[in-house]
Amino acid sequence: MIDPVFFDTDCLCSFLWVGKEGILPLLYPGRITIPHPVYTELSNPRIPHLKNRLDSLLSENLASIQGIDINSEEFQTYFQLTEAPAAGHAIIGNGEASAIALAKSSHGIVASNNLSDITAYIEKFNLKNITTGDILTDALEKELIDEAQGNIIWTQMLSKRRRLGASSFTEYLKKHIAADIT
Repeated sequence: MIDPVFFDTDCLCSFLWVGKEGILPLLYPGRITIPHPVYTELSNPRIPHLKNRLDSLLSENLASIQGIDINSEEFQTYFQLTEAPAAGHAIIGNGEASAIALAKSSHGIVASNNLSDITAYIEKFNLKNITTGDILTDALEKELIDEAQGNIIWTQMLSKRRRLGASSFTEYLKKHIAADIT
């Protein structure tokens, strides 16, 4: 079975802000899932262009929205993460929490850049996590972009105040390769 990918707001917005959301369905066809709380966050009237880009993916069936039923295991996890965390754990945002809750119940992948908030939960629930850097690395490996294009996209994302963990895509790749070697 191919794991669904549950995007939080920040990771998805990295691509929406720079008009590169088309990379996502090429890498993860039929697997892109937007938790309803993320869709709600992107429905902010101050950023209609982001919602319009996401709505295009949805209307073309390249992504889907998934809600969280109040009587479900997902809701219990979501509530715990957003309102009543276990001792030693922090409250996290709705987008991250919904992605984690849905990935936990579906054995999916969490797409999030917010590692400081989610890492403890990713480890606790034994989930897979990918970041914007990982996604661009996948695009490079599948020859959807080259390194120069990755650097341009990265710079555009940084200009939109995305926190990506490196000053360039090339730097990210070097860190990633160094981490894989150790």
